[in-house]
Amino acid sequence: MTSAETSAASLDPSFAEPKSWFLRRLLAPFAVGVALLSAFLTFVVLTGMTPVEPTRVVVLSFILINAATILLLLAIISREVWVVLQARRRGRAAARLHIQIVSLFSGFAVLPAMLVAIIANVTIDRGLDRLFSGPMRAAIENSLTIARAYTYEHAQLIQGDILGMANDISRARPLFDQDRVSFRDLLTASAAARNLPGAMLIDKDCNIMETAQTGVQQAFTPPPPEFLRNVNEAEPEISVLPETNYVAAVIRLRAFSDTFLYVARPLDPRVVAQLKQTEASVAEYAEIESRRLGIQVNFALMFGVIALSILMASVLIGLNFANWLVAPIRRLMSAANIVSTGDLHVQVPVHRSEGDLAQLGETFNKMTQELLIQRDELVSASDLIDSRRRFIEAVLSSASAGIIGLDASGSVGILNRSAEKLIGHAESETLGRPLSDVLPELDDMMKTAREGTQRLVQGQITILRDGHERNLSVRVSAEQTSQSGDSYIITLDDITELVSAQRTSAWADVARRIAHEIKNPLTPIQLSAERIRRKFGKVIIEDKAIFEQCTDTIVRQVDDIRRMVDEFSRFARMPKPVIEGEDVADTVRQAVFLMRVGHPDIDIEAEIKQEPMRAQFDRRLISQALTNIIKNAAEAIEGVPVEELGKGRIDVIAARDNDDIVIDVIDNGVGLPKVSRARLLEPYVTTREKGTGLGLAIVGRVLEDHGGRIELNDAADIRPGARGAWMRLRFAISGHAPKVEAKEPIREPAPETKPPASETAEAADATDNETKIKAATGG
Repeated sequence: MTSAETSAASLDPSFAEPKSWFLRRLLAPFAVGVALLSAFLTFVVLTGMTPVEPTRVVVLSFILINAATILLLLAIISREVWVVLQARRRGRAAARLHIQIVSLFSGFAVLPAMLVAIIANVTIDRGLDRLFSGPMRAAIENSLTIARAYTYEHAQLIQGDILGMANDISRARPLFDQDRVSFRDLLTASAAARNLPGAMLIDKDCNIMETAQTGVQQAFTPPPPEFLRNVNEAEPEISVLPETNYVAAVIRLRAFSDTFLYVARPLDPRVVAQLKQTEASVAEYAEIESRRLGIQVNFALMFGVIALSILMASVLIGLNFANWLVAPIRRLMSAANIVSTGDLHVQVPVHRSEGDLAQLGETFNKMTQELLIQRDELVSASDLIDSRRRFIEAVLSSASAGIIGLDASGSVGILNRSAEKLIGHAESETLGRPLSDVLPELDDMMKTAREGTQRLVQGQITILRDGHERNLSVRVSAEQTSQSGDSYIITLDDITELVSAQRTSAWADVARRIAHEIKNPLTPIQLSAERIRRKFGKVIIEDKAIFEQCTDTIVRQVDDIRRMVDEFSRFARMPKPVIEGEDVADTVRQAVFLMRVGHPDIDIEAEIKQEPMRAQFDRRLISQALTNIIKNAAEAIEGVPVEELGKGRIDVIAARDNDDIVIDVIDNGVGLPKVSRARLLEPYVTTREKGTGLGLAIVGRVLEDHGGRIELNDAADIRPGARGAWMRLRFAISGHAPKVEAKEPIREPAPETKPPASETAEAADATDNETKIKAATGG
């Protein structure tokens, strides 16, 4: 199984259809079919459209069947609604849409049913009201009255006929006894005269005594015996017999003993049929009127059962349609949620039976496939870019030159470690800030780069950071971007040591030349002055004191000049340090002791933080450098006015700082200048009238050769409110600078320890001059 299939299988519980879900899908259509079928059969049976009579048992059976289907539908609907609500509560995808669709279909099913129910009930009520209203009842009763008027009329006619015929027969009693044939003829004639097809004499047991021979072939059935008991002589009993289509009358004869005259006259069969129908209709109408409430209840029950069955079926159909409609949407939403988490391997199942929604699923699957391919390509490109970025960052971080990147707005976007060290600001402090706030010394060069047409601008600037002045070589390169402005790459190279080395080299060359040019005439001058003083000192009597003073002055000044020239020579011929294992504490104590003896009026104290303090260094050079610094401190104290000085004091503190030896010299003298303090380390830069400006330069060279440096600070930095200078001598314990991978700045080669040809010539010239002077003076 692929990852896409795995993702699709675990996408949503609804994606996999268990066997129970298949059975539930079959149960719903089955219940709907049964409900609709029972509703249809109930309707056709109750309306009399089938041979089945709608008896009470049949109607009750159908009602129970419909009730059972309704309960089944209601159970299925309840379960479906519960499933929908649970999905909504659990926050399942498309749950809200599912509820909306179910509510919409349920509303479409319920509202028409309610409207039909209301209209049907109103129609039935109004129809029954109109059926049983006064005019309708009067019309039916009048129709019955009219139908009965015909029979009443025949009854009145036959009443008169039977009375007249009874009188005639009563008077003919003797004839009945004497001549039966004549009596029969009389009976026949009387019946024919009165249009009575049937006439007969019957006794009390309904036995026929005589019958009129009218020739009518219709049999007239005499009444039963018990009917004759209530018949008298004055009022005949008349009976309309619709079943046999004739009206009959019977009367007791006065002259006879328990003898009755029975006559019958046929009725119009059509009128009789109409009479029967009218009576049946009236009876039915009366029965319906008596069962009006029951009819309404039964109709409402029948309609309710059928309507509820159809309604439940419609709701269930709506639920199933909503499920069918929401299922693919839910799968898509679940898949979209998974895609939103970054998993593009998801695939939604596609069912062809879902129509356009299946096409939507195919489109979604195609989209995720395309997104997956594009994301893989982007990830590959991002990995490539990231590897290149790391490579560039590694290059930038390992580069000795400082690199600053600016965007079109002039804000800092890139800053490597070397640039952080050079400008004295961390990357987090500078990114996004304007360059003018971070490094204002570059404003002029940036203005030139923006206004000029050249893509590259070069120059040098001087910055002051943490009290140290540094010289930087700057290259500003413009890069054209797709945006409105140019971006810039600024390269910074620290050329402070290079400039210092160049100046030192230049001054060393100058010192060699000065020593050569000045030292050559010094020796002849000194020798000549000494020979003159020895040769003519005893001869000169006048102004002898002046003579001696002048010669002494010449010799003394020549010595001063010689010492200055020697200092120049030492600066020009800085020897290489001889590194040996020595004790810094002992070196510091000896230097302090010597200076304390030379300056008894100044308190010079030594403080050693750790003993012994072993290190690799040239004891002579370090001692010379420390002595020079203490000497400068003593001279600085002497420069303070007496009324402000108080007691002069110099503190010398030696300590170990990680891999370095640190010697602090703190005095309460005049202090160091605030401006161009870093230039005091350059040769021939001094603040004293008689200073040569080589002392600090020599100390700096000595410490550089030992992998260190000299730091110029104020005493107030370590002792708040104090006056004076704080000089810190720092050199490596190992005696040399630590090895670094970064590219070191180019420095001028140090002068060789081998004396140059000029110095050899200088010595030769001095010897030659001395020989010439001795020869000239005879010495």
